[in-house]
Amino acid sequence: MPRVGLNREMLVAAAADLADEIGFEHVTLAALAKQFGVRDASLYVHVRGLADLREQVAVKALDEWADRLGEAVAGRSGRAALSAFADAYRGFAVAHPGRYAATRVPLAPEVVAQSPGAPRIIELCYALLRGYELTEPDATDAVRLLRSTFHGFSDLEVSGEFLAARDLETSWRRVIDALHHTLTAWSAHANGATA
Repeated sequence: MPRVGLNREMLVAAAADLADEIGFEHVTLAALAKQFGVRDASLYVHVRGLADLREQVAVKALDEWADRLGEAVAGRSGRAALSAFADAYRGFAVAHPGRYAATRVPLAPEVVAQSPGAPRIIELCYALLRGYELTEPDATDAVRLLRSTFHGFSDLEVSGEFLAARDLETSWRRVIDALHHTLTAWSAHANGATA
């Protein structure tokens, strides 16, 4: 008999928590059913299958991540916005590795349309760069630089691959400083300034 009160939202939330515990790639309907003390088949009342469940976890994670990033940069610009955005990005990736992994799942346009999370994250990135007066095509190049830097650092941190004795927070602050200087110089170059 299905657990009373079990619904799609509860399953997705539990799957997201499970992803953070055991890794997004290890989330299965069987593991989720076991957590709720129900049979696998009873979950099909709420989700169409594993792919649907994983897509919904991705949508949830994107929404949560967008909220964190938005709160972090609200009322800030320039270096302060960059630092807050970077810290929120890394903080989410490190605290919620399963959810973060879910945000990298390619989603069909109709799935993305279910949530404002993905487009909001993109808008926050571009809003951050407006503080550096970057316009296209430089803004897209800068978004790619920021994303690859933040993702790379966060991914290596979660994987435990930073083995040097150097303090990680000090390195992180240096990365943000370097990005700030790069974006400032980029803006000056884009606007025709000469050194």
